[in-house]
Amino acid sequence: MATDFVHLGIRPEFQKALALHGIHEPTPVQTQSIPLLLAGRDVVAQAQTGTGKTLAFVLPILERLEPKRPFTQALIVTPTRELAVQIAKETERLAPVVEASVLAVYGGQDIDRQNRKLEQVPTIVVGTPGRLLDHVKRETLSLNGVRMLVVDEADEMLRRGFLEEVETLIALASPKRQTMLFSATMPQPIRQLSERYMSKPEQLRVAGKQVTVAEIEQAAVETPESEKTKTLSKLLGHYRPYLAIVFCSSKGRANAVNEALKEEGYDSDALHGELSQAKREHVLKRFREAKLQVLVATDLAARGLDIEGVTHVFNYDVPQDVEWYIHRIGRTGRAGESGIAITLVTTRDKIRLAKLESKIGMKLPRRDAEGGLLASEIIKNAPAKSFGSRQGSAGSFGKYRKADPSKKRAGQSGGKGQGTPRYASASPKRGSVRGKPK
Repeated sequence: MATDFVHLGIRPEFQKALALHGIHEPTPVQTQSIPLLLAGRDVVAQAQTGTGKTLAFVLPILERLEPKRPFTQALIVTPTRELAVQIAKETERLAPVVEASVLAVYGGQDIDRQNRKLEQVPTIVVGTPGRLLDHVKRETLSLNGVRMLVVDEADEMLRRGFLEEVETLIALASPKRQTMLFSATMPQPIRQLSERYMSKPEQLRVAGKQVTVAEIEQAAVETPESEKTKTLSKLLGHYRPYLAIVFCSSKGRANAVNEALKEEGYDSDALHGELSQAKREHVLKRFREAKLQVLVATDLAARGLDIEGVTHVFNYDVPQDVEWYIHRIGRTGRAGESGIAITLVTTRDKIRLAKLESKIGMKLPRRDAEGGLLASEIIKNAPAKSFGSRQGSAGSFGKYRKADPSKKRAGQSGGKGQGTPRYASASPKRGSVRGKPK
């Protein structure tokens, strides 16, 4: 396996730019995808969330661009506005190396403002299907010169009903294009899409040792439905996360939980599809800057969001299927860091939880609202040590509780082998919340 990006065919200037952001070695999906994409091959890649799929297609696109050509050469189609913004930002960090321009277009933005930016003919356009097609119909965006096209999170496109729009966009691009399709799962309609619009694509599947990310400590806490919010508050008080995402099954639940947490003194806000684009961007900006401690979200936030410093994920509601479970908990434990995912389980959730455990191939350890293993789980797990070095009682989470609240995030260099993880500390502003008395 290549030990750096240069060995994959990426120029040293990109390697240096990546190193400035703490990225030194390619992930498995990057190692497999990049040489094929540099060779101009079509690729269908299936990989779990948090495996580095974005750089797997962004780096080859940037390498193969001809920036001085006066037309848009690459199109990246995403299912959500948030993912479009995220990919555009990640691409913009590297684009100066080849003097490329990048633009994100999506609904909720002023279309006239987008039109003015499109007049500059960006080299790379990242956007959502509906808004991209809108610009094509207005003739403010031409896809005739697009010779590299990415469909990201294809299974989510299917779930949201965007597949027809995606097919239209593909058909409008150059027939000589290179097509890249990335997805966490490969349902039949997505396979059929690749068969219709791709030329002898290389099929890649990057599977981890487990269905879920190894760096994430997972557990379940049983609670009555009427006590759910109180249990969540106790868990937040116990673990004192640097940043936490709480996933709810509906926007109504998210709003209610958010209001309850704010009453308890937590710096919390809600994120769901009913919010205006400006409000969604404002909430995410505050969360990224650690001005919020808790983000209460629907599954809108489960796909593609890559926010540094998310130490904990709480499933307030058990997700509908295993794919959503994986995507939710994948918001923590990213880029090799560790994280914790706790699922709240009521009596009526037990059958769904059992099915989920069967599909991920592990039984979630049961914990109480104070974070400790239940007595039955201690007895059951004591001899086997089946969860590696992080198994055991609440003592293994001491690093989250004993942080020095005087340390600011900017001062945390983080990384493995250091005494205090980069996410252990709270800012002075929020130290009283994380350390609030029980």
